Amino acid sequence: MEYTSVFDIIGPIMVGPSSSHTAGALGIAKYTRQKFGKQPIYAEITLYESFAKTYKGHGTDVALVGGILNFESDDVRIPFALDIAEKEHLEIKFVISEEQTDHPNTVKLILTDGYEVLEVTGISIGGGSFRILSSDWSFGAKWGENDV
Repeated sequence: MEYTSVFDIIGPIMVGPSSSHTAGALGIAKYTRQKFGKQPIYAEITLYESFAKTYKGHGTDVALVGGILNFESDDVRIPFALDIAEKEHLEIKFVISEEQTDHPNTVKLILTDGYEVLEVTGISIGGGSFRILSSDWSFGAKWGENDV
């Protein structure tokens, strides 16, 4: 882990039990949503290692969806993000990967509006901080129920 001050360890003001599993995860998803530039209709979230093992208990699932909904880390709606996504007709699919990664808090997000597709992989490095490892766009994709 890389820290520069005690405030990096403490983390941001946030909703959730863990700065790495909630605030950092939300940051990755919010970065992805902002880069996408609009509300997607579908999001596939692939969780690896520690994220895959604890995503429900640590609130990683609602934090990631909250980020896709463009929430801040202290937004009181985060615990209800899955319900809000459903009401906004945002389909969410969680995928649990057995694949080993270089960092235990790794997530891959795929967002689409039915035409544009953005795939981003990031890691939560602690204290609410994150790094983006890769980002890839594709256009003109036909997106259906079985096209992930």
